[in-house]
Amino acid sequence: DAEAVLLYRLAADQGIPSAQFNVALCFSAGEGVPQSHIDAAHYHRLAVDLGHMEAQFNLANAYSQGMGVLQNHGEAVRY
Repeated sequence: DAEAVLLYRLAADQGIPSAQFNVALCFSAGEGVPQSHIDAAHYHRLAVDLGHMEAQFNLANAYSQGMGVLQNHGEAVRY
């Protein structure tokens, strides 16, 4: 798992939205990295900025539930 996350992060650093999304999922689940909803939200936001729709859904949920970000229903609706 840690090796996969390393490869995803290298791709994410190159601006590949699907890699950013996968890194977010790893942080969210704690697979290959310590679980961090803050880091998950960060990587989801990077992917959203590049048009990744599943990341947009997950970021909206994060704002709705206050996971890794301050709970903000207005931001949840925006995403």
